Amino acid sequence: MRNHTITKAVVLGAVASLAAVMATASAAPATVPSAAHTVPRQSGRPVVVDCFWQPEVRPGAFVIACGDGNSLLSSVHWSQWGPSSAVGEAVNMVNDCKPYCAAGRFHSYPVTVRLDHPQPWKKRPQLQHYTRMTLTYTDGRPDGFGRVVTYPLWD
Repeated sequence: MRNHTITKAVVLGAVASLAAVMATASAAPATVPSAAHTVPRQSGRPVVVDCFWQPEVRPGAFVIACGDGNSLLSSVHWSQWGPSSAVGEAVNMVNDCKPYCAAGRFHSYPVTVRLDHPQPWKKRPQLQHYTRMTLTYTDGRPDGFGRVVTYPLWD
């Protein structure tokens, strides 16, 4: 039980830290952005919209389940980020929610991530954003999940 509590505390701390960093970054005055997160005004490169409605290019982490944080991508390494799709490798951290989500454990599953179907973003129509995410589990997967899972991404 102690290991479960420690694991959950570490994962929740990581999610909270990511949220704090993202919130701070969005509230801070504009400075020189890092190359990994620079969003050119009209570069032709689509963005992915995060849970805080911020455009991201090649994010190193991404929360899939914005409502409860029970599924997220970590250690994302992008091999391609182009006008029609993006491909990378990541670890999908998924809460098993057993016996319920607050008491559940996060499990790590390696995945290949594909973002595609870029469309104009309603919030900033000058930017294209990817509207679909496909995860392919490469070594194990959560109970009840297929080897390939596709999610629509928010606008």
